[in-house]
Amino acid sequence: MALWGGRFAADSSSMFRQVNDSLPFDRVMASQDIQGSIIWSRGLKKAGVLTDDEQAQLEAALTELKAQADAGTLDFDASPEEDIHSFVEAALIDQLGDIGRKLHTGRSRNDQVATDFRLWVREHVESLKDDLIALIRSLLNTASRHQEAIIPGYTHLQRAQPIHFAHWCLAYVEMFKRDLSRLTDMQTRLNQCPLGSGALAGTTYPVDRDTIAEELGFASPCLNSLDAVSDRDFVLELLFCASTSMMHMSRLAEDLIFYNSGEAGFLQLGDSVTSGSSLMPQKKNPDALELMRGKCGRVFGHLQALLVTMKGLPLAYNKDMQEDKEGAIDAVNQWHCCLCIAAEVLDSMSLNEARCREAATQGYANATELADYLVGKGIPFRTGHDIAGQVVLKAIDAGCAIEALTLPDLQAVCDKIDDDVYPVLQLEFGVNQRNILGGTSKETVTKALYQELESLDKLG
Repeated sequence: MALWGGRFAADSSSMFRQVNDSLPFDRVMASQDIQGSIIWSRGLKKAGVLTDDEQAQLEAALTELKAQADAGTLDFDASPEEDIHSFVEAALIDQLGDIGRKLHTGRSRNDQVATDFRLWVREHVESLKDDLIALIRSLLNTASRHQEAIIPGYTHLQRAQPIHFAHWCLAYVEMFKRDLSRLTDMQTRLNQCPLGSGALAGTTYPVDRDTIAEELGFASPCLNSLDAVSDRDFVLELLFCASTSMMHMSRLAEDLIFYNSGEAGFLQLGDSVTSGSSLMPQKKNPDALELMRGKCGRVFGHLQALLVTMKGLPLAYNKDMQEDKEGAIDAVNQWHCCLCIAAEVLDSMSLNEARCREAATQGYANATELADYLVGKGIPFRTGHDIAGQVVLKAIDAGCAIEALTLPDLQAVCDKIDDDVYPVLQLEFGVNQRNILGGTSKETVTKALYQELESLDKLG
């Protein structure tokens, strides 16, 4: 049952229907469409369009239909309907006859779909926030299990300075906290109700848009009917949030893939999130992490696709906007799956703390400590930096660590170096000297870890 058929003498072609019909994907909004229809029926009753009895019959039928939608028992595949809106209306007409035909009075699919999609996004934002909180908790639990572990910190993928492994975990906590805050922030702009805006110019029926918005859980109605039916900023914001968070997960995945490699050997991934090779029996591949990294590009593509779709559209609604849903639905699904599998990866992995420590002592990562030591001897930092570099060259020539050089070797480079340099060159000294807010010392990392755990407990 097309909702627009009276103007047309011929049926749509099968190819046009294949391009045009959206029920195969907008069926996911069945519950939201029915929820909006229930509230709209109440608005029509209040406006004098429906009698008490008509509205009661509509609400009862819609409530029954929603129960089926929530239970997953509606048969969409057998339906000839164009979209979820016509599917719901056809079901009402089958059950109630002309009373069902009254529901769409004063309403357009334009404001209807804008409302449905906002409801759908709002619901999934709450679920995604729960997913992010769960991943943050996994990172904090992982950090808690390994508070003493020290790993090499990297710049340019070269060993730079040693850091606590928990400090590395907390860096990703900060990223995912920002993702959480972005979702919370977008909810403010998302939470306005388009219903009552009609096709583009509002409606002639005296519906109470404030009450309709309130009953649907929105903070307020949209203030301009043209904007209300054609705005997809909330979808773009969702896709941007998804893309940024997926980028963070891709970075997390890349770090863990490297840490898991035979070359690094810092950790072992669990069997439940890895796979083997069909040819090489020894292989244990980090497929879950590689898929997280790969799906990042897929989500980026959905954001770019909708930006390009929206960039040249005139006011108000255009059918191009139907392209907003498949990408957003897929992005939400991929984001959800990746957040969940990332938590599983963290929960199942084991850290080789001895190997981490060994690697952290290599690569002359304590050269900065030597330069700072020389500053304490009254040498300007730039000069101390040069001296430390000469010491590194001497250690490379000798094939040993800086701290393995004899005192005469060190004093041959700078006579201000004394026996008190050796404690400075030890691993824990350099790490724990960075005892400043945001630093990697044991004290600051432990304090930050417990503050994050306490904050997370308040969130649930």
